[in-house]
Formats: sequence, C-alpha cells, structure tokens
Amino acid sequence: MKNKEFMKLNNMNLKLLSNYIPVVARVHGAHHLELHEVQRLFNEIMLILANDSENTLHTLFMQLREVTDNYKVPNDVCETYETVYRLLQMIDASYHR
Repeated sequence: MKNKEFMKLNNMNLKLLSNYIPVVARVHGAHHLELHEVQRLFNEIMLILANDSENTLHTLFMQLREVTDNYKVPNDVCETYETVYRLLQMIDASYHR
C-alpha cells in the first residue's frame, strides 16, 4: 500500500495517536518503559509518511508489535493507553492489507 493511500485511510487514527501517545508516555512512561519506544517508532512512522518516502513501514510495525507484545494492554493503565494500543493495532492491520 502506498503511503498516501495509507494516510488517507488512517487519517483520523493517526491524528488521535499523534495527540494521545505523548500524553500516555508522559503519564505512564515511568512504569511502562516500552511507551518511550512506542513513541519513538510512531514518530518515525509519521516522518516516513510525511516525507512520502518509499521506505517500507513493515519493519517499524514489526518493532511496534514486539515492543507492545502484539498490542497487549497492561492491566494497570487508563483508557487512553488502551486506545493508543487499539489504534496502533488498527493502523498496523490496515498497512498489511
């Protein structure tokens, strides 16, 4: 899937994630260190999409799945944290269709 098509299909979720991820990382990052890596990987994804790079996002999504244990939501987190993982999982699935 081309980056422009991917962005169009996932525009709302990408915007939500851009707002949610920094907040969730700030609030939960001390107890869930993986969130800092999630934030870094998401920022890389957004940079690639913004530059319409021909680079594949496959590796970044693979790293996100690894860091998040396939988007498994920890028991001790807020709804926004859970939403971040669900949205990331949705855009990951969308990319791989």
